[in-house]
Amino acid sequence: MARIVVVGAGVAGLGTALSLGRAGHVVTILERDATPLPADPHAAFAWDRRGAPQVRHSHAFLARLRNLLRDRHPDVLASLLDAGATELRFLDGMPDTILDQSARPGDEDLVALACRRTTFEWVLRRAALASPGVTLVDGVVVEGLEAIDDPTRRRRVTGVRLADGRSLDGDLVVLAGGRRGDVTGWFAAAGAEAVTEEDEDTGIIYWSRFYRLLGDAPPSAGPIGADLGYLKFAVFQGDNGTFSVTLATGNDDSEMRVLAQPELFDRAAAAMEPIAPWLSAGVSEPITDVHVMAKLRNRIRRFVADGRPVALGVVAVGDAHTCTNPLYGRGCSLAMVHAELLADALAEHAVADEPFHLGFEAATAEAIEPWYTASVHQDRMYRAEAARQKAEVEGAPLPATHDDPEAQPRLFMRSVLREGLVPALRTDPAVFRAFLRGLNLLASPEALLQDAEVMASVLQAWQTREEREPDPPLGPTRDELLVLLEDLPPDHPAAAPASG
Repeated sequence: MARIVVVGAGVAGLGTALSLGRAGHVVTILERDATPLPADPHAAFAWDRRGAPQVRHSHAFLARLRNLLRDRHPDVLASLLDAGATELRFLDGMPDTILDQSARPGDEDLVALACRRTTFEWVLRRAALASPGVTLVDGVVVEGLEAIDDPTRRRRVTGVRLADGRSLDGDLVVLAGGRRGDVTGWFAAAGAEAVTEEDEDTGIIYWSRFYRLLGDAPPSAGPIGADLGYLKFAVFQGDNGTFSVTLATGNDDSEMRVLAQPELFDRAAAAMEPIAPWLSAGVSEPITDVHVMAKLRNRIRRFVADGRPVALGVVAVGDAHTCTNPLYGRGCSLAMVHAELLADALAEHAVADEPFHLGFEAATAEAIEPWYTASVHQDRMYRAEAARQKAEVEGAPLPATHDDPEAQPRLFMRSVLREGLVPALRTDPAVFRAFLRGLNLLASPEALLQDAEVMASVLQAWQTREEREPDPPLGPTRDELLVLLEDLPPDHPAAAPASG
């Protein structure tokens, strides 16, 4: 049994407390926000989580997370369903153009959860605090780490220092404060070896709004989303008859910042062919304003140097360790996976010793880091395509690619995905399943590309791209959308009030 101090009561922190508390450890969660637990999921949607602004945005709870709960914490999964979450069985929405719709082994795993972040966090906090040995102290600010010299000639963290001057000791400190915490600064101030970072801007800003269904959800085949080059969009189903729409635009596309206005956001979203049925009159009504999130980074921190941990007695989980573009919806799922990796490492090794740290970081590199790398590559591909489209619209020279060894492979892969993978998804059950497994973190990011059967179908579809009629556009061009957004009377009240 170890004394664990967890800094942060978001999904990563609560998942850590749940797993470690149930393993018999004594866990104290420290949370900056004074956030008493709401009475029910509906009240939780108004939860004051100002330290975690992302709770007001769309979230995906992928099959990897749902299966983790099914296998390790079935009571938490049952509580989520009782709270109004629903299971999304992707293969129930297989396109009619796939002729062979017979079941195959593994289909039972292709099930995600439709849930709002606030509902998920509400259920998770209740479950964590019901675990023996877990307590939460909210409204407390952690200012840094307490550390001493260790015989191994590494600094050993012994607890945390609070803003009110107190210290709280622990055998292990878990940093779970999210993507904005000053982890590297805390390590440096504690005299630890330097934590190294890789950090890259995603290149996007995203805008989200929540809605309430007034009846049944429109029929849909699989996930709803697309990339128009200048804009990405997606629909995320929530619990209790709610859903959200997210639009993502380039950081430097100042003209699209009018999407912060609810009336214009709805107008833009409804112009996207897959979203239009969800926003039709009588189908739904808005229940929030438009929430904006910027400064989105792909970042990974490395806590091992020269084959040794940079400090003992402290680890980071979730976004405090590795964060990826939230538009891909992997954050909560990877945070819960990371919490379980930590519990497994503590079950295998003595707390805070070198083998524990090395084992945890090795498991992280295997299970988490590939998704960071995939996110970086996806975002680079997006930025390259956006730059090409912008140059074409402005009549400027196309961006040079001969000096960038990654540019040509990225452009080729984008063509294969758009003109090979997408049409193959509509007819080939193996491609459809492989895509869903990758989307839901059930296979590695490279698995689809390494599957000979799948790639044969994808490349066959790509090679016939010139013989097919082009797919109808899923949304307007950028110029068409700007005209649509500008076509308002001068005195039009751009902000449509949310209905509550």
